Amino acid sequence: MKSRYKSKVLYGLMFSLTASFGCSTVEQEVTPTASLSQSIESAVQDGSLNPAVKLKGNNYIVISSSNSLPSDLKGQLKSIKGELTSSMDKVGIATVTSTDPEFATKAGKIKGVSSVIRDVEVQWYNPADEKVVEIEAIYGNPPYSGDNDRYFDLQWGHDAVNAPEAWNAGARGKGVRVAVLDSGFDLDHLDLAPNIDLAASANFVPDEVLEYRLSDVGSHGTHTAGTIAAADNGIGIIGVAPEAQLILVKVLRDSGSGSFSWMMQGILHAVEQGADVINMSLGAALPRNGKYLDDNGTPDDTSDDFIVNDTKATQELINAISKVTTYATQQGVTIIASAGNDANNGNKDKSLVHIPAGAPNVISISATAPQGWALNPLTANLDYLASYSNYGTSDIDFAAPGGDYSYPGNEIVTIGGVTQYAYVFDYVFSSGSNLDPTRSSYYWSVGTSMAAPHATGVAALIIGQNGGQMAPARVEAAMRASADDLGKSGRDPYYGHGRLNALKAVTAIQ
Repeated sequence: MKSRYKSKVLYGLMFSLTASFGCSTVEQEVTPTASLSQSIESAVQDGSLNPAVKLKGNNYIVISSSNSLPSDLKGQLKSIKGELTSSMDKVGIATVTSTDPEFATKAGKIKGVSSVIRDVEVQWYNPADEKVVEIEAIYGNPPYSGDNDRYFDLQWGHDAVNAPEAWNAGARGKGVRVAVLDSGFDLDHLDLAPNIDLAASANFVPDEVLEYRLSDVGSHGTHTAGTIAAADNGIGIIGVAPEAQLILVKVLRDSGSGSFSWMMQGILHAVEQGADVINMSLGAALPRNGKYLDDNGTPDDTSDDFIVNDTKATQELINAISKVTTYATQQGVTIIASAGNDANNGNKDKSLVHIPAGAPNVISISATAPQGWALNPLTANLDYLASYSNYGTSDIDFAAPGGDYSYPGNEIVTIGGVTQYAYVFDYVFSSGSNLDPTRSSYYWSVGTSMAAPHATGVAALIIGQNGGQMAPARVEAAMRASADDLGKSGRDPYYGHGRLNALKAVTAIQ
């Protein structure tokens, strides 16, 4: 029986396969504790509380009134029982831990500090259910490309954005540096390793390493990185920009959760490492009403959670990420993020702020997909808005392939030597974690998390065709001028300025 999945956070719907090869290889008012669980459940049910977003006990973000931090901040924090844990000197932000319940009030009095807020723990995406299936140039489009990469014919998204035609025009992303901010990565994957700049890559997650360590193939970071820049090496898949360099930045745990501050640190690291483009397939819906769960200093024990109303938290979190994204853009970095998977209509629902997609200077991507592509791959419409994708006129900049699970049939189809249910082929196919060093894994997944990497790959092709180091405004202008306007004429709620078209974009570069 066909399974259906849906989640209220960024997620991937996964079917996977592993392949053997012959070579090595995310003012407080506390609710009374009585009936607390019932209060939390009621708030979740009525939509006034997002359980995926939680204030972190004893963890703070200190925001300067300028783009530099006050002098001797470390010493001043120490005098009020605060420990400086990181300094983002270029944007005037620091992270601090303190067990003093009055810390925020005290730190807010330091000269040059404009605000002190709690850091936020977010379940940026949820690891999804998966089904493992074991199976042993002029470029055309999938599924009959004639390419020697074993699974390229499953990558219908490349056809949707005309990536092969862009390659034929000479655009392959050479010389472009792409930072992927995500969970852990398979650093030895045969399709990724040739393009990874390991020296520039970094991990911001305490107690974890850059490499994905969960015992399954569903590595979200590996999947997104593969869509962007898997090498064209005759092995498995091909990235949209197969000659771009990958800077892998771990800002989420392998489980998909992570701190708001880790994301900001990751963006700044990418800037320092000379990234041309940043991909963030992650997102949080921050409540404008300021209603949050508070972990009370025990993040792993939900029974101790409180509901708090912190009306300034959302605005100050937006202020903090805005300082970071503005700085990155000023340094010449194009930032792309997934729009989110709540099927949220931003034109009507103004209760949420989607971060980082809604931050200044961030290009937000909605997801498109076919419905039964495998049944008629040469003529199938690849551009339906995905059933889960967030939308809204001011919320979406562009659309790109993200896959969908909406096709209702149960037909069995064979494409590219792979036999599966027809609806599975509507998902996005990309690289996964190597559970065995002699094997490279791949899997299907669904989400705007999969759409953003297609867009990032197109941006890399544009920058590469321009000779590199292209101003973000010019990159976005090229994307806008070349996108296929599929919805209402002009910017519309579903496709933004249109579904991206790599061929039109790279051939229009002067």
